[in-house]
Amino acid sequence: MGKFIETNGNVSDTKPKNGTDYQFSELQKFVGGYIEIVRLNDSEIMVVNDEGAFTKEPNRLATIAALMYHAIRPNGIIFGDALVCKSSEVK
Repeated sequence: MGKFIETNGNVSDTKPKNGTDYQFSELQKFVGGYIEIVRLNDSEIMVVNDEGAFTKEPNRLATIAALMYHAIRPNGIIFGDALVCKSSEVK
């Protein structure tokens, strides 16, 4: 199960449509475009929009989460909606 973090501050639980792993097209729908993977730790990732810095609003909650894991630079920002899930759920 993952957490979908929207730029408006809403956070919701989500799971893959097939029940086991997120498909590429499914990930693209979550973030609204091409995906980029931000590794949070050995077992969790954050999926974000690859071009979000140019096309999306800052995501305060996703940025805080990424900073807590030291997954981005101290002055880094996550833009657009984000999905946090186990790395094993992405094939």
